[in-house]
Amino acid sequence: MTLQEFKTWVKRLDADKDGKISRQELSDAVRVAGGRFAWLKCRRGVQAADSDGNGFIDEQEMNNLVDFAQKHLGVKIVHF
Repeated sequence: MTLQEFKTWVKRLDADKDGKISRQELSDAVRVAGGRFAWLKCRRGVQAADSDGNGFIDEQEMNNLVDFAQKHLGVKIVHF
């Protein structure tokens, strides 16, 4: 998966179209994809990526989420 593909996938998770990804939106997507312990992983992911502490991942924090996903969720990002 490329970085752009990952970011596009995450943006599609924005169920309420507010421009931010909540822990619940992320958790729902991981659970549907078959991820085990989705709620816990997503809580940790949002905590790690949410640099302003508002409980959401916005565009400015997306790279933080990418880093977390690579280190803790086994997501492989291919850089060209």
